[in-house]
Amino acid sequence: MGIITRRSNHCSAGRKPSEIMRFFVTTFISIVLGFFIGVSVPTLSITKLNLPSGLLPSIDLSYIEDRYTGRQAWSFMNNGNKRSSSQVQLSNDTSKIWVPSNPRGAERLPPGIVEAESDYYLRRLWGKPSEDLTSRPNYLVTFTVGYDQKNNIDAAVKKFSGNFTILLFHYDGRTTEWDEFEWSKQAIHVSVHKQTKWWYAKRFLHPDIVAPYDYIFIWDEDLGVEHFNAEEYIKLVRKHGLEISQPGLEPNRGLTWQMTKRRGDQEVHKVTEEKPGWCSDPHLPPCAAFVEIMAPVFSRDAWRCVWHMIQNDLVHGWGLDFALRKCVEPAHEKIGVVDSQWIVHQGIPSLGNQGESQTGKAPWQGVRERCRKEWTMFQSRLANAEYAYHNSIGIDTSNSTAH
Repeated sequence: MGIITRRSNHCSAGRKPSEIMRFFVTTFISIVLGFFIGVSVPTLSITKLNLPSGLLPSIDLSYIEDRYTGRQAWSFMNNGNKRSSSQVQLSNDTSKIWVPSNPRGAERLPPGIVEAESDYYLRRLWGKPSEDLTSRPNYLVTFTVGYDQKNNIDAAVKKFSGNFTILLFHYDGRTTEWDEFEWSKQAIHVSVHKQTKWWYAKRFLHPDIVAPYDYIFIWDEDLGVEHFNAEEYIKLVRKHGLEISQPGLEPNRGLTWQMTKRRGDQEVHKVTEEKPGWCSDPHLPPCAAFVEIMAPVFSRDAWRCVWHMIQNDLVHGWGLDFALRKCVEPAHEKIGVVDSQWIVHQGIPSLGNQGESQTGKAPWQGVRERCRKEWTMFQSRLANAEYAYHNSIGIDTSNSTAH
């Protein structure tokens, strides 16, 4: 042992200082050079190597949530039936996806996953999603109802074929009782106490929700439909190019305007004559481009415009019928009344009775007063909005007589 120790000491003692310095310099340069090579060469991904798939394990990309922290993350799991990792390209940098043409709020999503529209088609809780729907109705009909009018609604719904989705808005909160009708079990039911159909329409008939439907019927509950057939009505609407329409009204019941009065010698009419002085222009309401709000029917495109015009707080819709013309062009050709498929407005004040009695007045009187106020408010808002827009682009409408 003494000999080995001495030889080791001899070697250390015999090394020149210049050799020691050369050793340290070489080591330092090697470390620095290695560092710069490491940061300058891109990371090599195994997904870019052209290696036989058998050399790499098969993986499955799964989305998991930590049961303790609630954090969510992507995880690789072995699965021999999935694509090999050489076929999977994964990026955690979501900022690399930005598609301005996507719907607002979905710009960071790949377009192929975006579902910008929805529908009212019923789905099963089991089986393959692709096999859920045996049919896809092309049209939507809505009624705003109270249970007291169940027989009237039952008669009306039976006038609509299986090509229509039925949607009931319940203002009295009674929904389960409707299951006595077989059709009700396949209908969509929405219940909110003491609300009008335009309140419902604004909140549950967004254009992106009803986009699958070619036509949308938004009807009251007090309509007699003995002389009405929905499929025939649709045929006439298409034939005459109507974007906004309604059935003709029985002349002797519930008639307010000459425009909506049924004519026995025509399929459809688009213009009429009113009382002297009522129409400043024969192409403007109420002599043309006009239907009432009790039983309107909208094409998909027309409804997309009308929905945006409905005000959140003006729930009765009075005045809306005079403004519908702004959503189609030319309005006097694309808005009309279907005479050969006609209805009776029964004038049952059921929703009016949902009001409250104030200052000794009957509930329906307070409702009617608000209807009139809303008409004035809507007209003012529309006029002010148009004026503000024209003013912003430098158009002077102070001397204009256009309506």
